[in-house]
Amino acid sequence: MMLFQMPSSSGSDTAGKAFSVVGFVAVLCACCSSGFSGVYFEKILKGSKQSLWIRNIQLAFGGIVFGLVGVFMNDYQAVVENGFFQGYNNLTWVIVCLQACGGLVIGVVVKYADNILKGFATSASLVLSALISFYALKDLEPSVYFLTGAALVVIATLLYSLPPATEKMKINGGANA
Repeated sequence: MMLFQMPSSSGSDTAGKAFSVVGFVAVLCACCSSGFSGVYFEKILKGSKQSLWIRNIQLAFGGIVFGLVGVFMNDYQAVVENGFFQGYNNLTWVIVCLQACGGLVIGVVVKYADNILKGFATSASLVLSALISFYALKDLEPSVYFLTGAALVVIATLLYSLPPATEKMKINGGANA
């Protein structure tokens, strides 16, 4: 993702370079916190006697609390005057439902597979979305950075799906050196 968002022009602006460093550090922090939270989420789901659905409700409650705090800190007056669902239309509700279903699917994937597989699925879905955007919607012009990132995702997914070397030896009937 970082490669895809790199600017294609090379400027000598020092302020731009400073923002690039800050952006790079922010992306690194986001990646680390995402990795830690994914591992913790997997630990909570797999190491608990609570059902998956109870855990999803507990996590949703935390998200609702943080979301409402943000809404009321930024848009309190608009919510009081026009209501919480101001500006919602059918497309908004479709997106809300898709996001809710996506959250449930992630819970199931992490519960019955693992966080690494979820990461590969997310990366593959980004590449697939880009391909659909390029071929069907005709609104993506892939850069060298994007193509490099997409190739790395495909290669990493293929390498991850290979059986370990010990299983290859068992399949082949032992090592013949």
